[in-house]
Amino acid sequence: MKFLSNIARFIFTLYGFGIFLALMILLFPFIVIASFFGKVKGGNMIYELCRFWGDACLFFGGIHHENIYEAPHDRTKPYIFVSNHISYFDIPVMMKAVRKQHMRILGKSDMARIPIFGFIYRKAVVMVKRDHIQQRAQSVQTLKAILKKKISVFICPEGTFNMTHEPLKDFYDGAFRIAIETQTPIKPILFLDSYDRMNYNSIFSLNPGRSRAVYLSETNTSGLTLKDVPSLRQKIFEQMAEGLRRYHASWIR
Repeated sequence: MKFLSNIARFIFTLYGFGIFLALMILLFPFIVIASFFGKVKGGNMIYELCRFWGDACLFFGGIHHENIYEAPHDRTKPYIFVSNHISYFDIPVMMKAVRKQHMRILGKSDMARIPIFGFIYRKAVVMVKRDHIQQRAQSVQTLKAILKKKISVFICPEGTFNMTHEPLKDFYDGAFRIAIETQTPIKPILFLDSYDRMNYNSIFSLNPGRSRAVYLSETNTSGLTLKDVPSLRQKIFEQMAEGLRRYHASWIR
């Protein structure tokens, strides 16, 4: 039975990748055109196209997404969104989670090497190479400039997949330093089902089902200084870990 289940997932993943590639090729010319409109207007256009891409991929993949708001959310002001990170499926979930609100995502530069997709990735994502001090500093400055334009940023403070059976792996300081330096509120979002829709152990594990993103209450950073980075980081970590346990995230043992 497990063998047949694995075969079914493999076939479904090939189908999902086919949809992904077809939509990417369809949208590529529009993304090229949008890129000529500048980093702000053009970037906003590209994100709307990426949202359509995510919507279509999930629809044809038989995946129903739901945003759950535990606290009111104000779409008129910029945030630093932070989420847990446990799967490649987190990427389309980001597109489904943040709606009717401009944002930019911080992502690893490695993905930019993929043909065609890499072009879209470079235009849509603020890239960072964590082991390169100069590029990391440039990424921070770019994120600050984006926030000044009242555009939200999305950062996964774990930095990479959480491959433990704990709710979260240790957070980096970056998101919290930027939040304090720009006096921008932090809004945590929990991705509850990415692990089940596509496991990090294999890209050939895609399967239909539900997808949920939970908005937790925001944390105001007004008046905080860089001395508060550790306590702010720990506060958000505990808030998110408690939420993942409360919703019984499936990877927690």
